[in-house]
Amino acid sequence: QVQLVESGGGLVQAGASLRLSCACSGRTLCRSAMGWFRQAPGKEREFVAAISWSGGSTYYTDSVKGRFTISRDNAKSTVYLQMNSLKPEDTAVYYCAAAQTPIATAKLYEYFHWGQGTQVTVST
Repeated sequence: QVQLVESGGGLVQAGASLRLSCACSGRTLCRSAMGWFRQAPGKEREFVAAISWSGGSTYYTDSVKGRFTISRDNAKSTVYLQMNSLKPEDTAVYYCAAAQTPIATAKLYEYFHWGQGTQVTVST
């Protein structure tokens, strides 16, 4: 069974950096595009970044372009989200997810396995 386990969240000040990790276990099901989403209190879950199975394609939501970088190490079955220049509006629970396709996608309905989430809090 596929399991996704996120780590790396925490409380930081505005302008700081964090790196989230998502470890995937589960044979061939981890051989898919992966994405990061986030959900702030009272808001819907939103797309943050995605990466193809090969790592050759990435997508970002506009609000994080230039600040966040998604990457993966397939040998370790791990996906990362490097977050720089964090802002208070980045505060949310961050989830990683495995897609039903090897092609990077921002469409929430194409993700079929989700991690438990990790809290990121950015203070002013």
